[in-house]
Amino acid sequence: MATSSSKSSSSGPANKLESIHKALHDFLHTPSAATPIFELVEKNAKIKREYLFLGLVAFLALYLVIGYGAGLVVNLLGFVYPAFKSCQAIDSEDKDDDTQWLTYWVVYAAFGILEYFTDIFLGWVPFYFLAKCGFLVWCMLPMENNGSVVVYRRLIKPFVKKHEKTIDSAFKTTQQLAGEVASKATSRAREMVGDIDPLEAAAKARDIMQQAESMTGDKEKKQD
Repeated sequence: MATSSSKSSSSGPANKLESIHKALHDFLHTPSAATPIFELVEKNAKIKREYLFLGLVAFLALYLVIGYGAGLVVNLLGFVYPAFKSCQAIDSEDKDDDTQWLTYWVVYAAFGILEYFTDIFLGWVPFYFLAKCGFLVWCMLPMENNGSVVVYRRLIKPFVKKHEKTIDSAFKTTQQLAGEVASKATSRAREMVGDIDPLEAAAKARDIMQQAESMTGDKEKKQD
């Protein structure tokens, strides 16, 4: 029994590493804009694209630690690729990818709100942008239980379920207030328009035009 339990415990991390390696292999061999670059480097430098990718990741990690504009780079990484994949998911007939990227954007938005209130402190934490980049990459990994799924199921979903009635009530109240404000603004605008006599407005406009023409004529006479 002890032997079988030790084997199962040791096979767990091995299976995870194998699944990560397979996901990385599938990701790098999926046709994309970077595929010709990887193929060219593999052919000329005799370097597997997995190692090339890991080298790029190491360079990016070093840049996020000592480079300039690390926050902008991380935000671009967390937005551009997911936005591109979301556009593809919208046009595809498969609904699983819709759920995947919708979950990512929910987590991304929640993280963005949390970061807004803590950025003034976290921005000074060493390796913060590197950790943020790792978190976002974990959330967008092409695997079944990636970071966005874990965060959504363990944190966001229980919170929403617990406060669902309160949130719905707040949204309904906000919609009612917005509708009342819009209705009052519309009625007030109609009243203002109704108070204006069209004939009187046309007469005033004609008088203004005549005054402008007379002023222009007086200037021309003075110049002559």
